Amino acid sequence: MASANAFAIFANLGCANSGLSKFKVQFCGRGLSVNCSQSPGFIAAKGSKIREFRLFKSVEVDRFITSDGEDEMSEGFFEAIEELERMAREPSDVLEEMNEKLSARELQLVLVYFSQEGRDSWCALEVFDWLRKENKVDKETMELMVSIMCGWVMKLIERKSDIGDVVALLVDMDCVGLKPSFSMIEKVISLYWETGEKDGAVLFVKEVLRRGIAYSDDNREEHKGGPIGYLAWKMVAEGNYKDAVNLVIDMRECGLKPEMYSYLIAMTAVVKELNEVAKALRKLKGFTKAGLIAELDAENTGLVEKYQADLLDAGVRLSNWVMQEGGPSLYGIVHERLLAMYVCSGRGAEAERQLWEMKLVGKEADKDLYDIVLAICASQKEAGAIGRLLTRMEVTSALRKKKTLSWLLRGYLKGGHFDDAAETVIKMLDLGLCPEFLDRAAVLQGLRRRIQQSETLETYLKLCRRLSEASLIGPCMVYLHLKKHKLWIMKML
Repeated sequence: MASANAFAIFANLGCANSGLSKFKVQFCGRGLSVNCSQSPGFIAAKGSKIREFRLFKSVEVDRFITSDGEDEMSEGFFEAIEELERMAREPSDVLEEMNEKLSARELQLVLVYFSQEGRDSWCALEVFDWLRKENKVDKETMELMVSIMCGWVMKLIERKSDIGDVVALLVDMDCVGLKPSFSMIEKVISLYWETGEKDGAVLFVKEVLRRGIAYSDDNREEHKGGPIGYLAWKMVAEGNYKDAVNLVIDMRECGLKPEMYSYLIAMTAVVKELNEVAKALRKLKGFTKAGLIAELDAENTGLVEKYQADLLDAGVRLSNWVMQEGGPSLYGIVHERLLAMYVCSGRGAEAERQLWEMKLVGKEADKDLYDIVLAICASQKEAGAIGRLLTRMEVTSALRKKKTLSWLLRGYLKGGHFDDAAETVIKMLDLGLCPEFLDRAAVLQGLRRRIQQSETLETYLKLCRRLSEASLIGPCMVYLHLKKHKLWIMKML
């Protein structure tokens, strides 16, 4: 081999979630020649006792590794490199024979040398396997090898290599006992995601599950973790809620059993998507009131309702799978997610049922949720549900009663049920509670617009009298015009 004064390998691996240090290898010696400027590419490797390994592009690292402060490598280092490159014997035999001649740092540099472009990457794996069996893998060596593996994976992804090659690399990593402190499967998913290869990430997850590659993460709860759940979480984090739902359902229908966590993530995605639809509808309503756009026609309204219904159906399917395959400890979470779905889509009766289902499994919903569901039921005039929900109010404080009845009142107002809203205002006054000014005004305005109806007139007069008695409005004069008799009637309240 030609002599060289030095060689360096640089990389920017960006190993997110791995906790890795970055390496920069730089050492001096003789008998080595490395050209790091050429474009990455590997030559074929010979078969090994692990399996015939593909060769990948060079690894570049950026933390200094020196040879224990020495300017030159020992003779043993160069002898080991030459012997390993000849491939006349198994790497483990060569390293066993030269064990006493190589320092811990030189063994790391052997790994780096064979991870370069044009070198036999199979040999790097064999060297690491031998180091592991000899208990010579410290934290720094593990980080170095993980950096090398991440670099190989990144190069495969950048070259748009076959998904099977990436999965096979993970299998090789497991064969040599490379166990990073993070999930390598999650790391690969992140690499695909960060390079914009989102379809590649989905295909990678399918291949991992199809081959049954073991997945473990000691930091997760028993029912969490898994490639599908992690990929679905990535989609949700970017706001692709519908994609996350479709991913989990498609995986299930393909026969690739998702983990429990993925079902729960998908149910969360359904809630978020329904919430986005609700926000969009509120904006449209505001634009319509402002005269900026026309109201949605029947066809478009039907499409929106169908989209919401399809999302709810997906959420129910997911909840059924969790109930079937998960333990009782998950039932409360499932009913909580279903409650959120029905609240976001304005389904009062279904939402009320989930409140009681949660209570039955020992998971009490927040008091504000009861009020929100009460308001939805009031807007839809679900008398039975309203009566059941109001029974909780009897044993609460005056402040809580006022809050609950205010939600009920606003629900009636939203649904256009002004007579019921007026009765609620009177009930609040009877309990010694003072309705908010805007709520009182909204009820009076709603009744006034419909005052031509005889029943509404009586309700309006009754409400005005009651508000006057409570000193919430001043004395007022009501004018009634009987058109048939051309008669005006004035009444003081």
